Amino acid sequence: MASSLKKLISSFLLIFSSTITVDSSEPSCRSYKSIISFGDSGADTGNYLHLSDVNHPPQAAFPPYGETFFHAPTGRNSDGRLIIDFIAEFLGLPYVPPYFGSKNVSVKQGINFAVYGATALDCALLIEKGIGSDFTNVSLSVQLSIFKQISPSLCASSSSHDCKEMLGDSLILMGDIGANDYDYMFFQGKSINEVEELVPLVIKAISSAIVDLINLGGKTFLVPGTFPYGCFPAYLTLFQTAKEEEYDPLTGCLSWLNELGKNHDEHLKTELKRLRKLYPHVNIIYADYYNSMYRFFQEPAKYGFKERPLGACCGVGGQYNFTIGEECGYQGVGSCENPSEYVNWDGYHLTEATHQKMAHGLLNGPYATPAFDWSCLGSASVDTESSFTS
Repeated sequence: MASSLKKLISSFLLIFSSTITVDSSEPSCRSYKSIISFGDSGADTGNYLHLSDVNHPPQAAFPPYGETFFHAPTGRNSDGRLIIDFIAEFLGLPYVPPYFGSKNVSVKQGINFAVYGATALDCALLIEKGIGSDFTNVSLSVQLSIFKQISPSLCASSSSHDCKEMLGDSLILMGDIGANDYDYMFFQGKSINEVEELVPLVIKAISSAIVDLINLGGKTFLVPGTFPYGCFPAYLTLFQTAKEEEYDPLTGCLSWLNELGKNHDEHLKTELKRLRKLYPHVNIIYADYYNSMYRFFQEPAKYGFKERPLGACCGVGGQYNFTIGEECGYQGVGSCENPSEYVNWDGYHLTEATHQKMAHGLLNGPYATPAFDWSCLGSASVDTESSFTS
């Protein structure tokens, strides 16, 4: 990480704190005026690109990233739109701009703090556990600290000048976040047992961020679980083995690695249930990313994907079209002709087609708990068609 980036991040660590009382009764159906997003590369709409050294831009700054929809790289780690983009389309809101690199931040446009490589746990804690990273220091708590710092100016630009009202009218996306905490351990040779010890700490970090935002006025949270990482080309390549018992015979995914994701999700669901009891006036929605995505490997043809869709669309080499050091965005690394037939884009991230189908499953069911209630909004408020047609 370049020293200039570290200085930039450290300058934002001024904590703006306040406690706000929230009304005890809320309608089940809400019309969201903006999206506020925290997380990692799964929701990053360009933050890491703007934070990076201009002389060493990230892979997502190069073609074929962005080729399907934007027709140019935007800093999104996909061939096109992300889940957050489809949610914005569905709600009739603008695509949520990255905070970093935006000259005029407006709550009307929404605001996105998600950064590629971000962790749920602070870097200092990870380093204490012997886990280092060269990606980013913008952990979840840092993202939240930046939001707290700029909140007064955001609220001043809103019609109500009321931070509580501004947050209450927003759909707050809490991730996905936490995967990189586990990833960095795996890529440094830690055992599955050592990785699993992080799960309660990661869940606590996510929960603490939610409580902070509730105290500031947040009323609706969409909180994703993990993906089935045992189905990702990068991990299938890293942990490739001749032991057939380690794979799901139906999908070809690594069963033991998927169990880690399930363990994380069970802890997360338990914690969200606890928070709902503590804050009955707040709508805390669990987004089941795992099952929303896993069905594509169980019945790929049903969802328009190629048979046994475990390989990356953009990549080179090996059984899964993935080689570390020769990844998507590198010179000479090509991509597939039709990304919509692939679940995975670059070994670590998903295609637009996958994001589209997952977003549909979250917004229209059945992969959000409790389910979204759109009954009061009407056809003029939500775009139920164009967001989910190929």
